[in-house]
Amino acid sequence: MENNKIIENNKSYWNENADYWFGTTALPKYGVKFVTEDELHLFGDVSGKKMLEICCGSGHSLKYHADRNAGELWGVDLSEKQLDNAREYLAQNGYTANLICSPMEAELDVPKEYFDFVYSIYGIGWTTDLQGTLDKFASYLKKDGIFIFSWHHPLHYCVAWSCEERKDVIEDEKLVFHRSYFDESYFTMPVHDSEIILCNRKISTYVNALAKAGFVIEQMIEQNDRETMESTEDTSDKTRKAKMLPISVCFKARKL
Repeated sequence: MENNKIIENNKSYWNENADYWFGTTALPKYGVKFVTEDELHLFGDVSGKKMLEICCGSGHSLKYHADRNAGELWGVDLSEKQLDNAREYLAQNGYTANLICSPMEAELDVPKEYFDFVYSIYGIGWTTDLQGTLDKFASYLKKDGIFIFSWHHPLHYCVAWSCEERKDVIEDEKLVFHRSYFDESYFTMPVHDSEIILCNRKISTYVNALAKAGFVIEQMIEQNDRETMESTEDTSDKTRKAKMLPISVCFKARKL
């Protein structure tokens, strides 16, 4: 499938469903059932720092940094509706940001070698050109600038519950591979009477692309939150799955 068609399909989805996702998966959260920035402190002190968020959505992560005295806020998103929501939400809280509607794969109209942080909370996996996108992100950062991103852990898409006999008997269920970890082809996923198009990239794909773009990885986190891991009452499929494998992954990398 052509990259432009994938981008247009996903853009249409987000324009139609932006309100449904308002405020979800935003800092301090890095992902579902995952450790938070309050525990990881990946950003540290952002006072006066220039911040560029990729896939900024409804603006909640931008507000998180504004509340912590960030110097400049920039946000990029594929969806006009998402940016409308972000603009309104930030204004309601007394903040403004430079918001740009564009695919992340494009050459963005932002200063080069300017930002202290480029980051993306559950957004990077939407790119149709991982290497080209990371190369561009590196060009926006100052030397020693930091790139932080989180996304679905690839195992999450590969493994699902399967019951050998009765679906209502938890003891009979097992986690099984229903998709190859090595399969990075695009697939469609039905969501909200529509569909999105994604591919599931290996951890090594991200690691190698970061290195080629001129980043050195400082941290990689696969840790689910303590509440999930210690829960005895929540027997939902996702919680039980999260006790056995990572649902999300987060990287912190520095530009050389």
